[in-house]
Amino acid sequence: MHPPSPKPFPKRPEPTSWKERLAALANIPPLLRMVWDVSPTLCVATIILRAFKSFIPIGVLWTGKLIIDEVLTPGHPRLWTFLFIEAGLAILNDFLSRAISLSDSLLGDRFTNHVSVRLMHHASHLDLLHFEDPEFYDKLERARRQTSNRLSLLGTLSGMAQEGVTLLTLSAGLVWYYPWLLALLAVAVIPAFLGETHFAGLAYSMLHRWTPQRRELDYLRMLGASIQPAKEVKIFGLGPHLAARYRNLADRFQEENRRLAVKRASVGALLNIVGSAGYYGAYSIVLYRTVTGHIGIGDLTFLAGSFARSRALIEGLFGSFSNISDQALYLSDLFEFFRMRPALTPPASPVPAPRPIRSGFEFRRVAFRYPGSNRVAIRDLDLRIDKGERIALIGENGAGKTTLVKLLARLYDPHEGSILLDGVDLRDYDPESLRAEIGVIFQDYMRYDMTARDNIGFGRVSELDDMARIEEAARKSLAHGVVTSLEKGYEQMLGRRFEAGADLSAGQWQKIALARAYMRDAQLLILDEPTASLDARAEYEVFLRFADLTRGKMAVLISHRFSTVRMADRIVVLEQGRLIEQGGHDALVARGGRYAELFGLQAAGYR
Repeated sequence: MHPPSPKPFPKRPEPTSWKERLAALANIPPLLRMVWDVSPTLCVATIILRAFKSFIPIGVLWTGKLIIDEVLTPGHPRLWTFLFIEAGLAILNDFLSRAISLSDSLLGDRFTNHVSVRLMHHASHLDLLHFEDPEFYDKLERARRQTSNRLSLLGTLSGMAQEGVTLLTLSAGLVWYYPWLLALLAVAVIPAFLGETHFAGLAYSMLHRWTPQRRELDYLRMLGASIQPAKEVKIFGLGPHLAARYRNLADRFQEENRRLAVKRASVGALLNIVGSAGYYGAYSIVLYRTVTGHIGIGDLTFLAGSFARSRALIEGLFGSFSNISDQALYLSDLFEFFRMRPALTPPASPVPAPRPIRSGFEFRRVAFRYPGSNRVAIRDLDLRIDKGERIALIGENGAGKTTLVKLLARLYDPHEGSILLDGVDLRDYDPESLRAEIGVIFQDYMRYDMTARDNIGFGRVSELDDMARIEEAARKSLAHGVVTSLEKGYEQMLGRRFEAGADLSAGQWQKIALARAYMRDAQLLILDEPTASLDARAEYEVFLRFADLTRGKMAVLISHRFSTVRMADRIVVLEQGRLIEQGGHDALVARGGRYAELFGLQAAGYR
């Protein structure tokens, strides 16, 4: 027995403890590997540039000490030499800073593109059930934000390494004079670091908790300012309601964020008092040693500069560590998304889909229930679709027609029973190979805001440059006349999302979608309400062509219009996921069952 489809994944608890924050640092090595894979050359360049720059501060401070000492020396024999050295260090520092900024920018852009492509590629391999789970969209939303928001982490990591080397050089100078100054430095920075780290964790927890509401804010913003809902928004006067709903939700988020920010600022101010006391205590001791003659003015300059710079570096390092641990939590969302795996995977030794199909498809006692639902969508279904046969699926909404099609295309696996193609279970075939033999147009077909050629050619993307094939598919669906009437023909941008886009009527869009299905040149053609948006004449023409173009092929037609299903070789009637009747139109009408009842109800509307 085959395993059932996986359940929706559980929600991950909000990470707030130190243990969880430290554990999140395990995300740093795979991030660095990703960055290295993006461009080893830029990574090496950044490392070398930052290594040189890390020694500049100690050089400047020590040169400054020598200049002060030289000023106090009679004759000042080396004063201008030391001045030129300090000027050279300043110029070198500026050059290194600009070179590092350029390298980081180029590396960051490449990293963003790399992660975005990887996200799209990984999402394309996940199961349909993931895209029907709200928790998946929360994960996807958080992962998408990492493609740009984590760029600063790259600079933080490399900057932290650079500052660490600089701190080591400055600390060596301080230890050479007075080792206990390092202890006062720790007192000056550790309290503030602990406070910032604590509030950073609270900020992440708040953003994690608000992910569904932030998605709702994005959705409300789209509804209030997009072409698709614009007509209904205006006619029904939804604008003020949507704006008020957005404002209410945004105000709640802003208020919680404000309370956290005020508390963070207040506690930070108190902890900074402790840090300032440690810093000025050490500064006072150095001044006392100077005025009592134990050290010179040049030494005072070096120690004061080194201490101040070391304090800033330690604060920066602690802050960077807090920032990294904070962002590592966000990286958990990114890598958790990458760890998601599809349940519908090819077997160890997949069988290629047969071409040509010899016998057809067979459902054997198939049952299916959508994840998270208690209602059985398909139950105890036995059905054959023979080679070259055209069947029509009839039933009221929720009868299981579209679900049957999804199972046929192996977008889901049944929980019970099996579906065979030429006597072999669909699970034993390679999914991509199987779907290459199936052309589908769903009732909620996509309207791509791309060119007409793309909209049709996506039916077989490997043939996107074959204009002859694209035009032939358009002729089959009656879309060729629609496209040629456009200003730029097949290169015309469709939709209103981008400049110079041409919007189409619902019927014209449906012809484009039909052309996409014909572009597939598949052995099984599935049309789910393919003429719902067409007028009577266009519907008649489409089905005349449908009958001709599917001759010798298997076809599954879902329609509520009984006038269009009569051309099928066999009509299958579904009710609450069960097959209750099947046969030809005349035989089913004569039987006086459910089909006859539905046919009579629809026919009465035309009398």
